Amino acid sequence: MDFIAQLDTEVFFWLNSLHTPWLDPVMFYATKTALWIPFFGLLLYLLIKKYKRQVWIPLIGVVLCLAATDRITSGIMKPAFERLRPSHEPVLMEKVHTVNGYRGGKFGFASSHAANSFGIAMLFFLLLRSTARSISWIFLWAVLFSYTRIYLGVHYPGDILVGAIIGLCCGWIATLFTRWLEERQSSTAKM
Repeated sequence: MDFIAQLDTEVFFWLNSLHTPWLDPVMFYATKTALWIPFFGLLLYLLIKKYKRQVWIPLIGVVLCLAATDRITSGIMKPAFERLRPSHEPVLMEKVHTVNGYRGGKFGFASSHAANSFGIAMLFFLLLRSTARSISWIFLWAVLFSYTRIYLGVHYPGDILVGAIIGLCCGWIATLFTRWLEERQSSTAKM
């Protein structure tokens, strides 16, 4: 376990060191959900285009996915593991590159940003891949959104990796639920 923690710290410092003054404000704003509202609008448009009046079905999947990823990471894991973020770790915090004094909350395992973004990416990919061929690019957004957390010094790569796995699993389960709900709605409408 010590080896994994040491490797996680070394990889964190390597990734966190890849900073430049012009990129600091970009990453600071790219980590904020509000910046991505136009992107989310595009995703909503793609759902409406495919599902039309039944768009409420995948939207329930989105809400369930986000509720699950956030509950698992922020509600269960962070309080249970109490792993300090690099920006709060006493022996590391002075060496961590942060932006605008932002240090995040006290605990960071696992990353809610990673879980939420990878959950949404998986859900939208599975729901829209037949009608929106370029939807696989959504995973690039999830990677970028998650990397901002390492750049800002508030997550280790392990926090991101575990958050991403949780997100992918929740996105897959939310897709299964959405498809079940679609089938149920379809069979009810035929009666």
